[in-house]
Amino acid sequence: MKYVGIQTQISRNNTRSCILLLAFPTIIFGMMYAILWAINAIVMAGKKLTIPLYNPNEKFLQYLPYAIIIVGAWFLIAYFIHSTLICAVTGSKPLDRKENKRVYNLVENLCIQEGMRTPRMYIINDDSLNAFASGINKSTYAISLSKGIIEKLDDDELQSVIAHELSHIKNRDVRLLIISIIFVGILAFLTEMLFRQVLYGNLGGRKKDKDNILITLAILGIVSICYLFSIIIRFGISRSREYMADAGAAEMTKKPYALANALSKIKGDPQIEAVKNRDVAQLFIENPQVAKKSFWDNLFSTHPPIDKRIQLLNQYA
Repeated sequence: MKYVGIQTQISRNNTRSCILLLAFPTIIFGMMYAILWAINAIVMAGKKLTIPLYNPNEKFLQYLPYAIIIVGAWFLIAYFIHSTLICAVTGSKPLDRKENKRVYNLVENLCIQEGMRTPRMYIINDDSLNAFASGINKSTYAISLSKGIIEKLDDDELQSVIAHELSHIKNRDVRLLIISIIFVGILAFLTEMLFRQVLYGNLGGRKKDKDNILITLAILGIVSICYLFSIIIRFGISRSREYMADAGAAEMTKKPYALANALSKIKGDPQIEAVKNRDVAQLFIENPQVAKKSFWDNLFSTHPPIDKRIQLLNQYA
């Protein structure tokens, strides 16, 4: 894959961030309108009404301010506390400088070379090999390394992994991913809530009005479709970001073979036990759920095949 340059990638990711900020709310508000329209249509059909139960357009405008407040509050809260949430999900802890001088030396040398502010450093107490970058700005940027990747990679290999994560920060990939994770999380929550309603509410074995059952199924279908569209948009961010970070690491270290060797070792054991959340898993250098991938997971894979990444890196050498 042709490397297009850091500034071009930053510009592209800034544009994608803006598109995401428009696309996801559009899906959410479109979903709200579709639900209001479906309820009106089902009740009219069931009760054979000739006059609408209500005007969907008026109802939509009536509820829109509340929806904006709820979605905006969710986004802002998640946006500003995402670092804490990610640390909780992954089990990341601050990396002690005194006990890990080797790691800090590698990070700081690369940051000085690139003119970057040194990100916060965290460690995941897991013997598997993996790493990820997170954050939305200079004060929250962070790199987390597993205990296994620190212990099992040599200096050149570990430096190349750190360079890969610094490339994600420099390209602003991490901010782009955080935005997509937050909005997909909103729709995932709504979808799960509706599934629970189907299982334990209107369709939970109690006798209910036929219209209520149809309304529940219609809402469930609308929310599920919108959730699917949100996932498609998220993967529309493109897996090329991993190729770009690989190329960026090769450019930083001038040692593409080192990252190829590191990825070969990571391929053998990338599975971080603490990571159960699929959205957070996409932040890692290799998806830590890779060992459990099914056909469906591969269809919507967050990462390109690691063997192909290794092959491309070897071509740089």
